[in-house]
Amino acid sequence: MELTHRIEEIIIAPLVDKGYELVRIQISGNLRRTLQVMIERLDGQAVNVDDCATASRQIAVLLDVENPITGAYVLEVSSPGLERPLVKVKDYQKFIGYEIVVKTVRAIGNRKTFQGKLESATETAITLLLNEHKSDEPAALDISYDDIRSAHLHATF
Repeated sequence: MELTHRIEEIIIAPLVDKGYELVRIQISGNLRRTLQVMIERLDGQAVNVDDCATASRQIAVLLDVENPITGAYVLEVSSPGLERPLVKVKDYQKFIGYEIVVKTVRAIGNRKTFQGKLESATETAITLLLNEHKSDEPAALDISYDDIRSAHLHATF
C-alpha cells in the first residue's frame, strides 16, 4: 500500500471527528522529508492557524502511535488556499462552474496545460470549457481523471 494512502487511513476519521476534511496528503524531499497535509473545515468556514495547530497535534499523535513513516520528517498542516487543488471526484463535482487549471499526463493537441471553466464532472472524466483555443481545437475538452496529473482552482479577481 502506498504510504500516503496508509497515512490517510490513519488520520481521516479522527480529523472528521475534530470537524475537518482531508483535502490532500503529499510527501516530498529525500534528505529532509516533509509530510504536507491540507485540510478544510466541515462547516465551510475558512481554516485558520488554530485549526492547523489542532489538526497538527492530532495527526502527530496518531502518526507517533502508528509510525507509518520511517525516519525523521517535518509535518506541515495547512489550508488549501485560493488555488485549492482538486484531488477527488467530489472535489471536481463541488467546483463545477469555477475556473480551473488542469495539467495532463500526456499532451492533448500539443498541450499539457489547460485553463477554463469546469463544465461537468462525472465518475470518470471532466469537461472543461477552454478559455483559449485555436480555431482547429474544440471549445470544450473532455479529460479522463487518469489523464490528469494535477488540477487546481484558478483564482480570478
